[in-house]
Amino acid sequence: MGVGPWQGEWPDDPRYDPELLEHGDRRNVADGYRYWTNEAIVADLDQRRHPFHVAIENWQHDFNIGSVVRTANAFLAAEVHIVGRRRWNRRGAMVTDRYQHIRHHPDLDALTAWAHGAGLRVLGIDNLPGAVPLETYDLPRECLLLFGQEGPGLSADAREHVDDVLSIAQFGSTRSINAGAAAAIAMHAWIRRHVFDQPVACPQQP
Repeated sequence: MGVGPWQGEWPDDPRYDPELLEHGDRRNVADGYRYWTNEAIVADLDQRRHPFHVAIENWQHDFNIGSVVRTANAFLAAEVHIVGRRRWNRRGAMVTDRYQHIRHHPDLDALTAWAHGAGLRVLGIDNLPGAVPLETYDLPRECLLLFGQEGPGLSADAREHVDDVLSIAQFGSTRSINAGAAAAIAMHAWIRRHVFDQPVACPQQP
């Protein structure tokens, strides 16, 4: 994966990292960001981030958090919020946490206070009785998608803090799908609703 040392005259652009130009770039980044410094990549992403946020409860060191962070980076979420324990397994993030803003909240009171203060509607994602189908719900542009942990789903406390609970349609025998997969489906639903007609391209190499 990646590319070798830069061939030819080096670009005269402060976004490029001399070490990467000399030795090659093996990072998990889109081709348009090859050889850029991490700081330059984050700065460019910050100019284009979408106004939706993602949050996940972390009471039992959920291993899905890494994949949620990776997907949030892929869909250019504004921030990922981790509620509960500060430590989480970063392996599934595939180093995308270097480019994705991550905020920690000690509990759900702190999360929802922050979200409502920022003008975000808090939407829980879980297949619970009375939940509104995600497929028919008009997702607002500015919102926070909250996910529970693998297995138990949204905690009882979380259900009391959300503005609405949305379910993902399923047709098989399993009660629920993987938390990381559910997060990807919900984020993509937001993308289809608000960005599908306006695709955002990564910068091209000069």
